[in-house]
Amino acid sequence: MSVLDGFTTGTVTYDGQPKTVHRRGDGPGVVVVHEMPGITPSVAAFGRRVADRGFTVVMPSLFGTDGRAPSGAYLAATAIRACVSREFTCFATGRSSPAARWLRALAADLHDELGGPGVGAVGMCFTGGFALAMMVEDAVAAPVLSQPSLPLAVGRRRARSVGLSDDEILRVAARAEEGCPVLGLRFTEDRAVPAARFEALREILGDAFVAVEIDSSPGNPWGIPRRAHSVLTEDLVDEPGHPTREALERVLGFFEERLR
Repeated sequence: MSVLDGFTTGTVTYDGQPKTVHRRGDGPGVVVVHEMPGITPSVAAFGRRVADRGFTVVMPSLFGTDGRAPSGAYLAATAIRACVSREFTCFATGRSSPAARWLRALAADLHDELGGPGVGAVGMCFTGGFALAMMVEDAVAAPVLSQPSLPLAVGRRRARSVGLSDDEILRVAARAEEGCPVLGLRFTEDRAVPAARFEALREILGDAFVAVEIDSSPGNPWGIPRRAHSVLTEDLVDEPGHPTREALERVLGFFEERLR
């Protein structure tokens, strides 16, 4: 079976930027924004799982080769290309990646098509913070930040940065105060997603920020390695009671609560 069996594939263009988009399911919309290095088998499996719970999953391809399994060489090559691309802001603080504007337009159109309270958005790793940037768009009612890694946490200022401009921060803070919650996921020892970033999110969003922080410290009862990073995909242990499985169920429940 192909990694993307069951998805329909088309092209969507905003601001003159065409992108491949994979779609599956029926029901309220959820935009799944893949992690580095691309739409891997585990990312596609997550999208399929969301669709199978009664949602319309729309999965745009931002970089990498769709369906290709991850490897060290593939990850490094894709990361280098992404970091020099004008679509992504990897080091600068105080502004979001231009790709977030494209994703906001996608979310708005999906909501116009499907209706309902709004759409969900999941960003992962390199794109984790994009779900927060998408929250500037009113259509996004269930943003999920899974291991948000940009800007790269080099130095204290970047470790605390959430990858938004001042105006965007004011907008998402206002939406949080109006009642839009934000779900964040990370492993506690993940250097790419320092605790300081989640502290900053709590300061901006207040009680609307719901943090799921999974213990990956040495000797943790689940044997989760310190290098663990991808909560919903590569490091998911799909067994009842495991904290990553519980995190996955928390995300699915979040969509059901917010979008139905």
